[in-house]
Amino acid sequence: MPLRRWVFSVNNAIEGILHAAKTQRHVRYHLYSAGTVLMLSYLLGVERTDFLMVSVVVVLVLLAEMVNTAIEYIVDIVSPHQSEGARIVKDVAAGAVLITAVGAAVIGYIILFPYFSRSFETGIYIAKHSKQEIALISIILTVILVVVLKAYFGKGHPLSGGMPSGHSAIAFSVWIAVTYITESFSASLLCFLLAALIAQSRVSVNAHTPFEVIIGSVLGAGITLLLFFVFM
Repeated sequence: MPLRRWVFSVNNAIEGILHAAKTQRHVRYHLYSAGTVLMLSYLLGVERTDFLMVSVVVVLVLLAEMVNTAIEYIVDIVSPHQSEGARIVKDVAAGAVLITAVGAAVIGYIILFPYFSRSFETGIYIAKHSKQEIALISIILTVILVVVLKAYFGKGHPLSGGMPSGHSAIAFSVWIAVTYITESFSASLLCFLLAALIAQSRVSVNAHTPFEVIIGSVLGAGITLLLFFVFM
């Protein structure tokens, strides 16, 4: 099935990201920096165009680091023994990452400095966002935390099995988001029932234990509830 092949490919891609994050400390540093910069931008109320530019440079830095990691593995396979050519290839790839990171830092400074300056002049406050924006970032953050937790516990795959249940986390995140966006009891109840059915199905097919499903459900609902409370 095309959908199953697509899910399998996505799962392999996420496995690659997890492997790079677990084995390469620079990848972890860039991931921490990326998360910090994006959350700061969200908290400071960076306007959409500026936020888009910050997001693009963050993605470029992560992309450069991932490509550099892949190049290092290829060089180690092709040239397992030390050689001048292998060293040059690795140095050039690392140099590309450095250029990208420095460029991103400069662009980030130019974009974010006025917002920091304004915060010091008018006082620090948390910017408010639309319900749709909060719902989107809630789902993104839920997915990231699910993947990180699965990597930490070392069980299952990013999209199948392991602690916690990603399907349950996303389903209950959507339930909280629908509740806030629609402000309708009927819509909230229907979405809750659908989320509960999704969670139950993960146990029925032996993809997760009840405990993993419960943790995933609490994680997704809790993160989304917290973000709506803070940013709305």
